Parts: sequence; structure tokens; C-alpha cells
Amino acid sequence: MVRGPEVTAWRPHVPGVTEVFHAHFTEHAYPMHVHDVWTLLIVDDGAVRYDLDRREHGTPHDTVTLLPPQVPHNGEPATAHGFRKRVLYLDRTHLDETFIGPAVDAPDMADPLLRHRVAQLHAALAHPGDELEAESRLTLITDRLRATLRPRPETAVTPPARGVAHDLRDILDERLRPGVTLDEAARLVHAHPAHLIRSFSSAFGIAPHQYLTARRVDRARRLLLAGRRPAEVATEVGFHDQAHLTRHFKRLVGTTPGRYAAGSRPVAPGR
Repeated sequence: MVRGPEVTAWRPHVPGVTEVFHAHFTEHAYPMHVHDVWTLLIVDDGAVRYDLDRREHGTPHDTVTLLPPQVPHNGEPATAHGFRKRVLYLDRTHLDETFIGPAVDAPDMADPLLRHRVAQLHAALAHPGDELEAESRLTLITDRLRATLRPRPETAVTPPARGVAHDLRDILDERLRPGVTLDEAARLVHAHPAHLIRSFSSAFGIAPHQYLTARRVDRARRLLLAGRRPAEVATEVGFHDQAHLTRHFKRLVGTTPGRYAAGSRPVAPGR
């Protein structure tokens, strides 16, 4: 008998940490998606195979993986036994955009000390009241990440024009809840609909509708952790109803919104 997914998630009162996510999956495969935050993960059992920026990677249990924001990735078990992972979602206060390129080039780091520190941080985050310890450990972790990644040196080369793909991404970000039709987006950026889809998919490795759905699910996660009900969250983030949210949430998170919320940990009031 195949075991169902085990998921625990919460948002601690630690600046920079938007979510802590612990999960055990045996069969779930993540489709291509994006986050607007950094994904820092360690695998405690099994291994994950994933694609990032059109390149294949893997996460053996002794590595630390850092996935940058806005870069599409997927994920699936590398063995029949699945995997158990612990994830931290970090905003950009500790790591800014200059580290995105280096993280794309080398997302998996074989660094025993870094892995040990990430595990210690998870232990501290599990106990409300230990926020100072958690902040201290996070500071040491991000300092080591910055030293390891080393942003690419700036060059005097003029960056290429943004193009319609970036214009469309801006529109999707601005209209996360109401959304936008393809014809309307094409008119706004002055491009043929087919050209717009091809340009976006080529630039970001993900289709416009996949990008929008992933961003909506990310927002739904934050609202669910804040105690909101799935039914009201669904329409607030732009889904038609709770069933629509549930279908996409389960594909991208590995569990339903209700189970995700039920498995969340209450945290102590902010300081």
C-alpha cells in the first residue's frame, strides 16, 4: 500500500522566512512552476530529480539545494521509495537578485557545515520562542551562501531590451487576481498572441498560464497559513472556486488546501 503524502507547513515570526515546509512524498511529481522567493531545501531520505533552467539536477541527502526566485523548476522522486525533505522559503532580504545567476549555475552544494546549519535552523524554527536563535542561524547560513555563490561581476555590456515576454510577466504579476485574457495581453504589449506565448515560454521556460497559476498558489499558501479558509482564499487569489484552487494546489504542493491548512502549525503572536 502506497503511503499518502505527509505535509507540515507554518510561517514563523522570523524576518526573511516566508514559510517552513516539511514533506514526505512517495509518488508526487511537481510540474514546472515558479516561486517569487528563494527555496532552500535539504533531503533527509531518498532523493529528488529536478530540472532548473532546462538542465537536469539531483539532490542526494548530503547536499543543500538553493532554487532562485522566478526561475521555473519541477521535481519528482529519484527512487521508488520517494523522498523526505525540509524546505525554507526565504524572501529577498538576505539574498538579492545578484545571486540568481550563480544559483542557477550551481543550485546543489555539497557543504556538510552548511547542511548542518540548515538542519539546526529547522530545529530552532520548530519551537516558538526561539526566534533569536533562528535569526542568528539564518544569518550565518545566508552569509555562507553569499560567500559560496559569489555574484557574477558586473560588465559594461548594455543589457538586451526587455521584450514582450518581460512585459507580459509584469502584467501577470500586476493582475494576479483578476488575470488577463490572451487577446488583452497581446494588445497591451503590441504582439500577436501566438508570438507572445512563444516568446514567454522561450524566455522563462514556462507557459504564461503555468506562471500565473504558480503565483496564485504561492499566494494561497500564505493566506492559508494565516488562518484563512480555502473557500475564501480561492476567490481572493484568482481561482474560480475552491475546487479550481484544489486541483492546481494539489498538483503544485502535493496535497489539498484543506490538508495543508490542517497540517500547519500555530505560531506564537509576533513580538
